[in-house]
Amino acid sequence: MPYEVQGVVSRAKGEPVSLETVLVPDPGPGEAVVNVQACGVCHTDLHYREGGINDDFPFLLGHEAAGVVEAVGEGVTDLEPGDYVILNWRAVCGTCRACKRGKPWYCFSTFNAAQPMTLTDGTKLSPALGIGAFLEKTLVHSGQCTKVNREAEPAVAGLLGCGVMAGLGAAINTGAVTRGDSVAVIGCGGVGDAAIAGAKLAGATTIVAIDMDDRKLTWAKDFGATHTVNSKGLSEEQVVEAMQDATSGFGPDVVIDAVGRPETWRQAFYGRDLAGTVVLVGVPTPEMRLNDLPLIDFFSRGGSLKSSWYGDCLPSRDFPMLVDLYLQGRLPLDKFVTERIGVDGVEQAFERMHHGDVLRSVVTF
Repeated sequence: MPYEVQGVVSRAKGEPVSLETVLVPDPGPGEAVVNVQACGVCHTDLHYREGGINDDFPFLLGHEAAGVVEAVGEGVTDLEPGDYVILNWRAVCGTCRACKRGKPWYCFSTFNAAQPMTLTDGTKLSPALGIGAFLEKTLVHSGQCTKVNREAEPAVAGLLGCGVMAGLGAAINTGAVTRGDSVAVIGCGGVGDAAIAGAKLAGATTIVAIDMDDRKLTWAKDFGATHTVNSKGLSEEQVVEAMQDATSGFGPDVVIDAVGRPETWRQAFYGRDLAGTVVLVGVPTPEMRLNDLPLIDFFSRGGSLKSSWYGDCLPSRDFPMLVDLYLQGRLPLDKFVTERIGVDGVEQAFERMHHGDVLRSVVTF
C-alpha cells in the first residue's frame, strides 16, 4: 500500500504552491523510501515554480534534505532501514564514460526512482531534481542516499544536498583553492557564502566578498571573508580594481561568480590574476550571452575558465567528510540556517528569499 503524506506541489507556472496529499509507493528494485526530517528551501525550487527549469507541471518541490531510510527495494545491498542519509541528485551510475575514466562527479547517466509519486487522482508528479522532499516521506533511487554521521542535525546536514555543496565544491573541487591562495567571491547569498567557507577551509589567506547588500557582506565576514566590496553603483572596471587593490594589485588567484550574469562573469574574468581561474557556479538564464569578449584577451591572460555543476562533488566522498568537519567545529554549516519552518510555510519562505532576508529557510518535520 502506498504511503499517504502531505507535500508541497507547484501546479502551474508562477502560481503559489499548495499543500496536497501525495501517494508515495513502496520502494521497487533499487529504490528507497526515506522519512524526511528536514529540507532546505533552495532557489532552484523557486525556479521550478516559475517554470525556469522545464514545464513538466505539477512539480513536487524540495530536494535539499536529510532523513532516515524507512524501507528499501529489491537488490539494495548498501542501505538498510534506519540509516541516516543526506539525499543527493547525482546518483552516479558507475558505468558511463565519465565513471569509467575515474571522474564519477561528471556522471552522464545518473539515477532517479523509476516509480512516480502521484496525487490522489493519479496525476503523476515531477519531483524537483529527482527528489521531491517537501513531504514527510519520499521515494528515491538508493544511490541518491548518502550515509553520514547521525550526530549532525538534519536541518544542517541536509543543506549539503544542494546549495551549500555547490558553493563549497566550487572553491574546493572546481577552483582547487589551496593554502596561500587569494580568492574573490561575487554574490554572497547561500552559495557564495559557502564558497567563502570552502576557500577558508582550504587555506586561502585573502578572501574578497563582493555584493550589493551590506547585510550580505556582514554574513560573508562570518564565513571567512577578509575584505568586502559593496558593488552597488560601481562600474565593472571599479569592481575589477577593488579586487586587485585587495590582492597587492595583481587580482585573486581564483574568482568565483555565484551570480551568473554576463557582467559579473566579466568582472571575474578581468579581475583575476594572470593565469588565474574563473569558476562560474551562479546559474545564468538561457538568453544571456557573452558577445563582447575579445578572443585575444582570453589568449593573453591564460588561466582556466570553469563552470561548477553541483560543486563537482561526489556525494559518497564529500558528504561524510564535510559532515565530519562540521562536527569537529571546522566548518560552520549551522550558520546557513536562518530559520526553521513548517511544511506549510514554503510560499512565505520564497518571498523572504526573494527579498534577501534569509540564507536558508529549512522545513522540519
